[in-house]
Amino acid sequence: MSNYRDKPFDMMKQNLFLKFLLLPLLIIVSSISYAQQTGQNKMLDNKRIGVIGDSYVRNHKEPVEYTWHYKFAKKHNMEYHNFGRNGNCIALDRARFGQAMYKRYTEMPDSLDYIIVIAGHNDTGLLDSIGGIGPFKEKMSVLCKGLVNKYPSAKIFFFTRWVTDDFAGSDAEKIVDAMIEVCGNYSIPIFDAARKGGIFTYNDSFRRMYFQKETDTAHLNSKGHDRFLPVAESFILQY
Repeated sequence: MSNYRDKPFDMMKQNLFLKFLLLPLLIIVSSISYAQQTGQNKMLDNKRIGVIGDSYVRNHKEPVEYTWHYKFAKKHNMEYHNFGRNGNCIALDRARFGQAMYKRYTEMPDSLDYIIVIAGHNDTGLLDSIGGIGPFKEKMSVLCKGLVNKYPSAKIFFFTRWVTDDFAGSDAEKIVDAMIEVCGNYSIPIFDAARKGGIFTYNDSFRRMYFQKETDTAHLNSKGHDRFLPVAESFILQY
């Protein structure tokens, strides 16, 4: 019979045995996780990404290099193309800010692998000029169908505008919901940045920290883009 004084030694042997048994398993799991992550990252190597939209894309008065989409492209070794125009709309031509996106997407090169559309902010304030939410949806449909026809093998994504004060029932909500509805009709992934973006445009302290000006409710600074990058990246890498 084993002496009680041998029990600590026996337990130590058991613990060592378990450690040696589990170590290879931990190494295998870590290797698989690393391989998956590396493979996922390398899948984007040298892919051509085009981002079309309004000042959310052009980044208003600050460098494009501050934007989350530029940083995303560089992080994943992608070839980046920016087609943003300040003041541009999805559904309405504007003399100062050029043709609407549902027309000018045709100007983008044919050889893109990823297309990101970030828009809706300017359409919100001009919804009456567009003719209401019905005509807006029609132009959104033209844009979605056109992108799928032009890029049948590419991955296409939409991002909505940010939230606003008194969002419920506002034109901003109507635009966001219309974009989500139309993208759904074409099976295009869309991120609801108004409700899920974590960008608190209605908060003074938040804007001082993350926007280009304290009075700005649209344009993130570099720190703001850094905040949104992992949110957008997680969404894109699902697909």
